[in-house]
Amino acid sequence: MRLHTTPIPHYTSPLLTVPHGMFTRAGGTSSAPYASLNLSHHVGDAQEQVLANRAIALAAIGLGRLVAVHQVHGDRILRVDEQHTRQEHQGYDALISALPDTGLLIQQADCQAVLLATPDAGIVAAIHCGWRGNVLNLIGKTIHCLHTDYGVAASALTAVISPSLGPCCGECLHYRTELPAWMHDFQVRPNYFDFWAISRRQLLDAGVPAGNIEVAGLCTRCDPQFFSYRRASKTGAGTTGRNGSMIGLPAIP
Repeated sequence: MRLHTTPIPHYTSPLLTVPHGMFTRAGGTSSAPYASLNLSHHVGDAQEQVLANRAIALAAIGLGRLVAVHQVHGDRILRVDEQHTRQEHQGYDALISALPDTGLLIQQADCQAVLLATPDAGIVAAIHCGWRGNVLNLIGKTIHCLHTDYGVAASALTAVISPSLGPCCGECLHYRTELPAWMHDFQVRPNYFDFWAISRRQLLDAGVPAGNIEVAGLCTRCDPQFFSYRRASKTGAGTTGRNGSMIGLPAIP
């Protein structure tokens, strides 16, 4: 994982050979409590500020258009086409695209973004994955969709798990009723879980080779360079912005 400081702070992975970025909260236009690169329209920030922030982030990775969805912690997958570049769509938590010069945005404040690409850069996908997404196996469902609808073999994919809630802070008090039994093996201490490892296991189970997976290993709750809903809730604020992770295919020369 590499940190770029210009034009705004963002992380990239050497595994992904297409335009992408996992952004911090810095470099945008929004005021507190959304300071400053809030990328979500659904947390109370001014619409014009969010649009400006999205344009800044998109330009930072060299893409011209953006597709975003209003995420709901479900398992619906948006197969992106030209019509989806004109508005934000409700009720999806994963996106797949073969469109050039088009970024896919995942908005997060402790949840994971899982970014997927093929080495020949023919298809990209982005997944919003909190613990509910793990329970629904949205990772496996997206990879299955890539195979059945786009002919992409799981063995050809590279995958990156973004900065997100780490095992240090992944508390799940009601795990006995909320998490399936197999996930209980990923408990690192009482009531705390390694959701990075859970997502990695789901990638492996879906057929992605171990060497094609990178985990950023940065906890959004611990690291103040990121927005964190859990951190904001702990301090009593409860309101915060959303980090963003983007991936897309480059423009056709």
